[in-house]
Amino acid sequence: MSQVLTPAVDVVSTTRDRVGESPVWHAAEQALYWVDIEGRFIRRFDWATRSTRSWQTDERVACIALRAGGGLVSGMESGLFAVDLPEAGEKADARLLQTMTHPRTGMRFNDGRCDRQGRLWASTMVMDMGLAAADGVLLRFDTNGLSEPLVRGLLTGNGLGFSPDGRVMYLSDSHPKVQRIWRFELGDDGVPHGQREFVDMNLYPGRPDGAAVDAEGCYWICGNDAGQVHRFTPEGRLDRSLQLPVSKPAMCSFGGPSMEWLFVTSIPPAQPAPGFDASLDGAVLMLRPGVRGIAEVPFSGWKPSLHTASAPVGAA
Repeated sequence: MSQVLTPAVDVVSTTRDRVGESPVWHAAEQALYWVDIEGRFIRRFDWATRSTRSWQTDERVACIALRAGGGLVSGMESGLFAVDLPEAGEKADARLLQTMTHPRTGMRFNDGRCDRQGRLWASTMVMDMGLAAADGVLLRFDTNGLSEPLVRGLLTGNGLGFSPDGRVMYLSDSHPKVQRIWRFELGDDGVPHGQREFVDMNLYPGRPDGAAVDAEGCYWICGNDAGQVHRFTPEGRLDRSLQLPVSKPAMCSFGGPSMEWLFVTSIPPAQPAPGFDASLDGAVLMLRPGVRGIAEVPFSGWKPSLHTASAPVGAA
């Protein structure tokens, strides 16, 4: 029987996000980056000074990853961007790397992160989840540009994670009509295969949102709407759940000086949820989960010739 633990929780900063997502720890800078999708912000928390800075973006910024050589790479509405954050000013410098032609209007990138080889993976979604439109896809971005869709038929693609050896990829669909996590084998060619159900999240509290993998190869997934983060073993067995003071944890990521902290972004619910602390809705939380994480691999696929490339994607 798995345990539900209530760890001590600290708050990263005084900022509150409309849709907090994509926390990424930068080990060299000893800083945490994350985004507020609907607020159109990229934020940075400095571990040493405990200070936070924010930069505005022109589009909804859904996911970020570290970029080799400095800066970030980001999935927004119209495509993938190289992002630099100036020391002076409050506006992010975003340069288009790859245009994304969605199969319908009202779409954007959603969850994304780099695998152990430095390739960026990102899903797309229809922003109006009420439509339950399965037009979302999963794509890979590397030195060859943006791939054709590698997984189709996603309503709200989420939960990307990679095993420590890079041979396994995890992907979820957090839409209320799906709520499942899948496991794929990932070959050297970067093509996922052998898709199988890893966890049916309809059997556990919360919808499967953003995720992370720890140094022991276990998979951590935010249980959105349930205020929990779940840890599953590589065999898909629930190991433990962590109870949080916010009802809608969105994505988790390991970091801190020794990679022993778990950072969790959150989203304010439409109405305050009974039993949770409404003052923390939209906050980024940090806690010690009892295991260490793995350092993020920077995106290494940027090259100037990708700047004007386009990747039309047909409907799923």
